[in-house]
Amino acid sequence: ELNIYNGIPHLLIPVVTEPKKAAGALNWAVNEMTRRYKLFADNNVRNIEGYNDFVEKGIIEEKLPWIVIIIDELADLMMVCPNDVEEYIGRLAQMARAAGMHLVIATQRPSVDVITGVIKANIPSRISFAVSSQIDSRTILDSSGAEKLLGKGDMLYYPVGESKPLRIQGAFVSEEEVETVVEFIRNGLKELEYKKEIMDEIENSVSKSKGGEDCDELIDEAIKIVLEEGQASTSLLQRRLKIGYNRAARIIDEMEAEGIISGRNGSKPRQVFGRDDTMRQ
Repeated sequence: ELNIYNGIPHLLIPVVTEPKKAAGALNWAVNEMTRRYKLFADNNVRNIEGYNDFVEKGIIEEKLPWIVIIIDELADLMMVCPNDVEEYIGRLAQMARAAGMHLVIATQRPSVDVITGVIKANIPSRISFAVSSQIDSRTILDSSGAEKLLGKGDMLYYPVGESKPLRIQGAFVSEEEVETVVEFIRNGLKELEYKKEIMDEIENSVSKSKGGEDCDELIDEAIKIVLEEGQASTSLLQRRLKIGYNRAARIIDEMEAEGIISGRNGSKPRQVFGRDDTMRQ
């Protein structure tokens, strides 16, 4: 449904419709968030407002834009790559706001396998249209009520800071109206420019996942941590890389397969053997 917005000037990349590429786009967003926090640290500022103030004063050159990531149907992404998507959304929802990055996530399937505990805990502001059951209402809002809505834009809005949901009315915007506005905006453009480097990064992440070497992108960083610490465990990787248990366990398995660490030996800790510098060239 978001394809209709292709061509408007503020899009960094064209609307992503393939779930694998969408996961790659979320991965890019996490990397961009990390890059921004490094810039903040280098310039001794706390957030995007402080950083962009330096641009206005002429101290630094690169002004950071605010970025909004809109996901039209989360259920599709959770079917294709649930672990990665849950992790990316969790990290962005926890930390990206101060970096000027925001998430808007929608789904027509408000079940616990789509709106997981991690996602729900990190997205405090929520909206629910009419749902079929009290269970669905509780999944979205942590309270009943949405099952009694009338439909046709009748909604409950539960923002941060409110003690209970607010009942409001959403406006209906037809497809023809959207097309007219988008066409008007497009006509004012001389040339449309997407960020090719972002598109290339997303394509590369998709190629890696499809290729023969199905290697986690954090494997090199994980190996460095293991060599520095002289020990290897899923809990260590979870803590240092801020990832979930399943992903940490997969990385441990990859390191074992490459001979960097020993196999499981009862309750004894794994041995760390190190690696040749050319092993992962």
